[in-house]
Amino acid sequence: MGNDDLARAAGLFRAMGHPIRLGVLERLRREGEICACDFTEYFGVSQPTISGHLRTLREAGLVRTRRNGTQICYSLDPRALDVVRRMSTALHPGK
Repeated sequence: MGNDDLARAAGLFRAMGHPIRLGVLERLRREGEICACDFTEYFGVSQPTISGHLRTLREAGLVRTRRNGTQICYSLDPRALDVVRRMSTALHPGK
């Protein structure tokens, strides 16, 4: 991996560095697309807290958004997940 790839991977891992953000990614993996309001009850936190976590994931490029009327729905961005997968594989012992 080149320096640009390493910097990109570091930013992605940094964005994933919170249990709620990891939980959001895992739930999106299972369910595909979820509206932002559905995360607050699931994680038992306030809307501003979820909004901050979703913003971090969006700015890192881990999720993408789609407007559905007044709601914003989130889904995983497979391009970012490919970077995470490649870096994880590169760090795996014996590779």
